[in-house]
Amino acid sequence: MQTPTKVTYLAAELRLPTNWLDYTILGIYFVVVLGIGFAARRSVKTSLDFFLSGRSLPAWITGLAFISANLAATEILGMAANSAQYGVYTVHWYWIGAIPAMVFLGLVMMPFYYGSKVRSVPEMLLLRFDKWAHLLSSALFAFAAILISGVNLYALAIVVEALLGWPQWVAIVVAGAFVLAYITLGGLSSAIYNEVLQFFVILAALIPIVVLGLKKVGGWGGLSDKLTAEHGADFTTAWGGTGIGSANPLGANWLTIVLGLGFVLSFGYWTTNFAEVQRALSAKNLSAAQRTPLIAAFPKIFIVFLVMIPGLTAAALIPGFGTTDSGYQYNDAIPYLMEQLLPNGVLGIAVTGLLAAFMAGMAANVSSFNTVFTNDIWARYVVRGQEDGYYVRFGRLITVIGVVASVGTAFLASSFSNIMSYLQTLFSFFNVPMFVVFIVGMFWKRASAKSGFWGLLAGTVAAMVNYFWIYKQGIVDIPSDQGANFVSAIVGFVAGAVVMFAVSLFTAPKPAAELQGLVYGTRSPGMSEAPSEGDDAWYRRPALLGWGAIILAAACYIPFSF
Repeated sequence: MQTPTKVTYLAAELRLPTNWLDYTILGIYFVVVLGIGFAARRSVKTSLDFFLSGRSLPAWITGLAFISANLAATEILGMAANSAQYGVYTVHWYWIGAIPAMVFLGLVMMPFYYGSKVRSVPEMLLLRFDKWAHLLSSALFAFAAILISGVNLYALAIVVEALLGWPQWVAIVVAGAFVLAYITLGGLSSAIYNEVLQFFVILAALIPIVVLGLKKVGGWGGLSDKLTAEHGADFTTAWGGTGIGSANPLGANWLTIVLGLGFVLSFGYWTTNFAEVQRALSAKNLSAAQRTPLIAAFPKIFIVFLVMIPGLTAAALIPGFGTTDSGYQYNDAIPYLMEQLLPNGVLGIAVTGLLAAFMAGMAANVSSFNTVFTNDIWARYVVRGQEDGYYVRFGRLITVIGVVASVGTAFLASSFSNIMSYLQTLFSFFNVPMFVVFIVGMFWKRASAKSGFWGLLAGTVAAMVNYFWIYKQGIVDIPSDQGANFVSAIVGFVAGAVVMFAVSLFTAPKPAAELQGLVYGTRSPGMSEAPSEGDDAWYRRPALLGWGAIILAAACYIPFSF
């Protein structure tokens, strides 16, 4: 397999043949999005309204917003690029690398988050551990949110460049300014209601690309035959060549897929990434909060086909797609198919859908960034005790700063031929260490207050050392960036857990009274909806348990049909 090289700008031949109809559709969408922002502004009266929509939204709204917030660069350009590079192995990011963790979040972790009335994920670490774990997790999350927001902004700029022919730096600045407008106006409510709209627009954009792409290559059978001839039989299977010691396009075996992606990266992302959890925290009650990721899990099972098939189609149509000889990056898969397949009108819907996806992803990360920076850093450690309106105004100000910073990090993302690899690298650095601290603290009462900080620091450093030194310097031969990300995630998880256990043995645990409602098996007397052993425990709620079992059964069965 040839190694892809960096291409700074989108291939010139991908300029989209847009006309007045396409621009009209796009213009109508922009007007509606800004209108939602202005409408949501009227409901923002307190900081809780701005940062968590007043905890008043129904489950179906938060569930669709939950999945839409993830339908960004990771899903559209990133997963299409992943499929063009690695093939059908992409299904693992969904059925193994998402669904089980989403069910776990809804059934087991949301009662802890929602029942404790925290405003952010890092605030949970303040309650369970101490201010040092809280401060470090807040800083790491804020930094990661800006980096990930930049990925979405860069992906959006690729489409704008294809649409208008603008240089990427112009597209990045203009797109960033537009997203800033509607987040600043209506806070989280504006972002969430726009994400619900964006979910349906995204589907309308992807379905025509999938249908017309399959028609062009002769259906699934024709697609499989072409890819098998070009890349080998393993390229069109989920598990082919994943035996330990076997070679495959992904450069990972079944053990690193199950542990690195299916457990560590997946649970680290879905259970501690505040850009997702924030949507569930805005629900009107605990039941709605728990149903939020379960509702999102249903479309998640099938969305993989909408993002994987375009990548496979691009790889089938152009031999060596993503390599120097082809003239395309892996990230070009979706724009290439849009230019080749879609007539005017449908092209306008597709462009609008892609812009919607990238704005949803950017808005999710910027809205979570402003919440964490305002509540967990500024209000707690810098300027304390101000009236509520001050923090709403500061939240709007830090939103501006966050978008400006995202513009800078977008240029960093442009140096990666496959932005999915870049995102997974970030997740292994920031989400996995936070997950290990959460999971140890949640299930082990003896974990001391100081162990949270040191476990988080050790996990982050270990994952970075593995990636930048052991992998990049060739100390250990790992076949691909994605394989290295899986290993980095495992290393970060193990290092964080070992350090937490070691530190806990030599430091005093928190008093049992301070752990009520924060450790599994305890119940806080002040909580009306208990997080564990009471009548509201997840295993005492047959409806939730039943839906979770159905989702897990589907997610376990489908991968083995490939």
